[in-house]
Amino acid sequence: MESSGASSFLRNRNLESFLNASSIDTFGVSSKALAKDEVGYRPRTDGYVDEDGWFSELISWIRIVTCFLSMMVTTFIWALIMVVLIPWPYERIRQGNIYGHVTGRLLMWILGNPIKFEGLEYADEKAIYICNHASPIDIFLIMWLTPTGTVGIAKKEIIWYPLFGQLYVLANHLRIDRSNPTAAIKSMREPAHAVVKSNLSLIIFPEGTRSKNGRLLPFKKGFVHLALQSRRPVVPVVLTGTHLAWRKGSLHVRPAPLTVKFLPPIKTDEWTADHIDEYVEMIHDMYVKHLPESQRPHSSNAATRNNSVS
Repeated sequence: MESSGASSFLRNRNLESFLNASSIDTFGVSSKALAKDEVGYRPRTDGYVDEDGWFSELISWIRIVTCFLSMMVTTFIWALIMVVLIPWPYERIRQGNIYGHVTGRLLMWILGNPIKFEGLEYADEKAIYICNHASPIDIFLIMWLTPTGTVGIAKKEIIWYPLFGQLYVLANHLRIDRSNPTAAIKSMREPAHAVVKSNLSLIIFPEGTRSKNGRLLPFKKGFVHLALQSRRPVVPVVLTGTHLAWRKGSLHVRPAPLTVKFLPPIKTDEWTADHIDEYVEMIHDMYVKHLPESQRPHSSNAATRNNSVS
């Protein structure tokens, strides 16, 4: 992933050396090795058998409570750091990324899901990263894997999310008003300007909401507007299995195997505003191609049914 510095240490170093982890063997493999052979971690089995017994429920609750307490501790520590760094916006962004690398990786270790990585050589681009969204686990993975110098973009109401929302704002991440589609398009100019001016990357969930069943939803157009204004390449990140590991509306975390696949960057230098729908459909079709059948949308024209922006 990153070649030097504290962020590289936090994203790449083997946690097993001091956490004695055994459930996520991937953590013992460097990102360069994973990227080289495109294999990463091979799940223990090809299939996944759901477990709903009382013991599985108990372990799940222990993991969730441990995740929550761990996140409270790291959030409190980094909130203090952010307050000290209020006069230095870029440093707050950097510290927010380091917080994500520490917290995201720690939470994934606690959850214990086996993970397979592909395409990690594309994970250090200055780019607009987009990701399908079907589980809270998606957020943990994105926090961990996005490079230093990346800002998120979310609805303005995120500030009211306990702990995480306040740190999100302190970390100088971006918010938009999605209540008015026309105003939302205009509000994309400020994030695009900030990305270019400060040489940042951006992470966004193009579906605009979390899928209830893991199937890919139609993409909104916000990421294309950002690409047109910033000329950053688009790097699709395809997540599979997270909807099985932690389903929407459930507090039962299951040990389902996960896959994180970074696709090659898509150049946007020659994109034009009169082909926005085509770009949205093209990238949506890429996701359909790389997702398993169980996560593909039922309708082939799902990408074009929603004309709002993210």
